[in-house]
Amino acid sequence: MARAKASISDLAKQLGVSVSTVSRALSDHPAISAATKKKVGKLAEELHYQPNHMAAGLRKGRSNLLGVIVPHIDGHFFTMVVKGIETVASKAGFNVMICQSNEDVKHEQKNIESLLSAQVEGILVSLARNTLDFKHFDKVRKQEIPLVFFDRVLDGLDVSAVVIDDREGAYQSTRHLLAQGCRRIAHFGGPLHLNIYKNRRLGYVDALLEAGLPVEEELIFHCDMTQEDGVTGMQQMLRLKKRPDAIFSSSDFSIVGAMQELKRHGLRAPQDMALAGFSNETFTSLTEPMLTSVDQRCEQMGQAAVRLFLEMREERSSLFSPRRIVLQPDLLIRGSSLRAVKEAVGK
Repeated sequence: MARAKASISDLAKQLGVSVSTVSRALSDHPAISAATKKKVGKLAEELHYQPNHMAAGLRKGRSNLLGVIVPHIDGHFFTMVVKGIETVASKAGFNVMICQSNEDVKHEQKNIESLLSAQVEGILVSLARNTLDFKHFDKVRKQEIPLVFFDRVLDGLDVSAVVIDDREGAYQSTRHLLAQGCRRIAHFGGPLHLNIYKNRRLGYVDALLEAGLPVEEELIFHCDMTQEDGVTGMQQMLRLKKRPDAIFSSSDFSIVGAMQELKRHGLRAPQDMALAGFSNETFTSLTEPMLTSVDQRCEQMGQAAVRLFLEMREERSSLFSPRRIVLQPDLLIRGSSLRAVKEAVGK
């Protein structure tokens, strides 16, 4: 049988002192003598006593817990966002509880309930792909718990959020493909109720219209942005009578699937079709050729989300006006899109 953990009462009983004396000794209170502190410390070590900081915090009305919900921690992006979150949260004295929705709104709802039960002091969240409304976040707002969204936000919501300028990133990527001489550029896009996919499509359209090119619906493939979707999308593009000469994808996962399918047909990137993705996942620099992508400044995004939470916490959240922080993207040009011959892009 597992041995029961020693409590502060156990220490007090063995030493023949009050619980408050033990508590003060463990917190190095100046009113407690050095000899008593030494006795308490020695016994605590012998009994493997671990103070319950969470219970102590709750007695003071604080948990020092910050909840984080991400769709998944596969790949580079969300891992680095969490790294940024933990760096700033730790310096501010917070422990981080991380939940994964696994791209499922029902699981996301359970994540919210779990975090509220743990009495977190704030929640940072990037929405699941199939989240269509805000209802399950109402309880968070009613309890006046600071709520900050990052990366993925439902379109039209007036909430505090940290995002990348997705429209600008997509515009830069599509402009780059145009500068390589591409004139029939396809787009792989995700669910348009999420801000990131809507704005990336808008940036793609902006660049085409600026160049005097039409937006052709047969060149736009909507999907869930998985690697398998990239394979399916490429198959669809290769069946067209007039194939695209480039693809801009809203995700690195789908563009790497597209690249694999292109190779299976004996075709090459960028010579037969230039390819560009979005997110700068780690694997983009490991493919042959390396994949052009848009870096989302993920670690900076996580840091900014915590700072925004801390600002909200300083005020009553019910009085805090929603604020949106927009980070600038960085286009990383690599071999998958870089052709030898460049043509001027029309304005």
